[in-house]
Amino acid sequence: MSEGWIAWDRILYGGDYNPDQWPEEVWREDARLMRLARWNTATVPVFSWARLEPEEGRFDFGWLDRVVETLESEGIGLCLATSTASQPAWVDAKYPDVLITDPDGVRRRHGNRHSFCPNSANYRRLSVALASRLADRYGRRPSLRLWHVNNEYGTVCFCENCAAAFRRWLQRRYGSLEELNRRWYTAFWGHAYSDWRQIEPPYRHGEGSIQALRIDYHRFQSESLLRCFVAERDAIRRRSPGVPITTNLMGTFFNLDYHRWAKELDVVSWDNYPWPEAKPEDVAFYHALHRGMKDGQPFLLMEQSPSQQNWQPYNKLKAPGRLRLQSFQAVAQGADSVMYFQWRRGRGGCEKLHGAVVEHGGSEANRVFREVAEIGAELESLGTETIGGRTPARVAVVFSWESWWAMRYSSGPSRDLDYPAVVRSFYAALHRLGVAADVVGPDAPLERYDVILLPLLAMVPRELGERLEARVREGATLVATPFTGLVDETDLVHPEGAPGPLSEALGVFVEETDAMLPREENAVRFADGDRAEARLLCDRVRLRGAEPIGFYERGFYSGEPAATRNLCSKGVGYYLATYLGDEGLRRFLKRVCAERGIASPLEGGAEPPEGVEVAQRVQPDGAVLTYLLNHSDEERTVRLPAAGTDLLTLQPTGPEVRLAPRAVRIVRS
Repeated sequence: MSEGWIAWDRILYGGDYNPDQWPEEVWREDARLMRLARWNTATVPVFSWARLEPEEGRFDFGWLDRVVETLESEGIGLCLATSTASQPAWVDAKYPDVLITDPDGVRRRHGNRHSFCPNSANYRRLSVALASRLADRYGRRPSLRLWHVNNEYGTVCFCENCAAAFRRWLQRRYGSLEELNRRWYTAFWGHAYSDWRQIEPPYRHGEGSIQALRIDYHRFQSESLLRCFVAERDAIRRRSPGVPITTNLMGTFFNLDYHRWAKELDVVSWDNYPWPEAKPEDVAFYHALHRGMKDGQPFLLMEQSPSQQNWQPYNKLKAPGRLRLQSFQAVAQGADSVMYFQWRRGRGGCEKLHGAVVEHGGSEANRVFREVAEIGAELESLGTETIGGRTPARVAVVFSWESWWAMRYSSGPSRDLDYPAVVRSFYAALHRLGVAADVVGPDAPLERYDVILLPLLAMVPRELGERLEARVREGATLVATPFTGLVDETDLVHPEGAPGPLSEALGVFVEETDAMLPREENAVRFADGDRAEARLLCDRVRLRGAEPIGFYERGFYSGEPAATRNLCSKGVGYYLATYLGDEGLRRFLKRVCAERGIASPLEGGAEPPEGVEVAQRVQPDGAVLTYLLNHSDEERTVRLPAAGTDLLTLQPTGPEVRLAPRAVRIVRS
């Protein structure tokens, strides 16, 4: 497949369907109801390996043929899954090496899902064989829209196969034990290795003091699982050319570096299951994260619950209108699909209480089904109007899995440092301003961004530092925080200390970092009179060309710089020596964006009213779609720069637009 945008002929609407859990007489009714709900895509068969291959080499596709034909008779397209996320009992009984080993070195028993070792040759062989047979049989059907490999990859294994493969991986990465010992800093506590066989995975009761080992093991396991995906993908691609291939990602899932995974996906897709108390800006962050994985290309919302989850402490129903808001929020933030888990609630198993379009004993008369059908009708009415649009973001927020791993395994400075939460806070401040932002990886192209934010980007290799500095010299604005640029790719502190290779761009040197106690208070007084909280960490910095623009109010470093500004050729580098509270950060970023002429798309760049989300997508034909979503329970009013047409009602609108509670407007201008 091309690296470019996939031009779907409609918004994909549908989700996971598990017909093998139901008698055959239910299938025809399911297909009828799907058409009634305006579904156009069903994902099958996600967990059916045991039925597709009841014993090694004996395949049974007859039942799936009938499912596919039944769906096609109602005009339902196919997202074909490879069923390889949950291996049958016969696989584990015949090939014990397939089962993963936990961090205590104990091999798991058969059961659950995602219990396969990514470095098991038997698993790789059997999974590729199943994917190949599926592609041979269904890969050229006209109804096939998408391939879905495995499901929610993420297991980490500590077996002997993985240990041996890890050592080979390290040999390729470092070349010699001498180099590994140097980069891992094994002189600490006298932990130097003299033989490759001495290196073990980071077992729970084993080596935990070499942080570079733990980070490298994450890299290795992420790459190992990715090789499983690539093996199935390549087998499918040879047999089903031209059909996009993906797997469903899971937001800020800790175990896998999704930026590297995205390079191997034809289209990024992800599963959105927000907590009941999640704010709109939190959910928008995850959409922006997946949008940014492929340089701003549209993504697919692969799963969301139509009503409630079953695995949270308290599984709230979605109140009327909430599902519609979340669905259109995904589209507003770059999705070309709205998909659900699951179609019909099962009668047994651990997900029998997970929300579904068709409830237990339910029918088309149930509330959830009616809402799903209404959303489907609206999406269908849009045709291709919203397909392929890109967010016109001029601000980038950098998110790095490797920095997250480095901070998670760091001994100090504060137990309250939550890397994803810190990054989300920067995105949330922009979201409240109505400013579009992409969340991108450290190796993403940065040329189109005028403002680049680096919250808690601890791991900055030399090459990345040089790219960022070059971008500042070309005219970009860089904003960094405590712990930015502290270590290189193997978690070694840069010889010059933080911010390492960003010192020239930022014009500061960090002398000390103070961790604030939970109830400790400090504040920053800015030169323009603004005042903001100081939270989590407080750096003491020395100026090396930067000018102070904010000062600490308390502590023995009261009066010292807490925020600085550095002119670097055509650009500017800001250093926040502490984490500002939410309101202080919003005001600070508003000033930074204003310097570059960046503001919301509302009239005069006004901030959206409380609870209102404003997003834009620029369509392939150049049309600009402005999405207005009122997440509040009260009416809101906004003003656009010009009048337009609401694509959901086909009525003229604006410049003043009134939004009822939980309303959605899509204005084409």
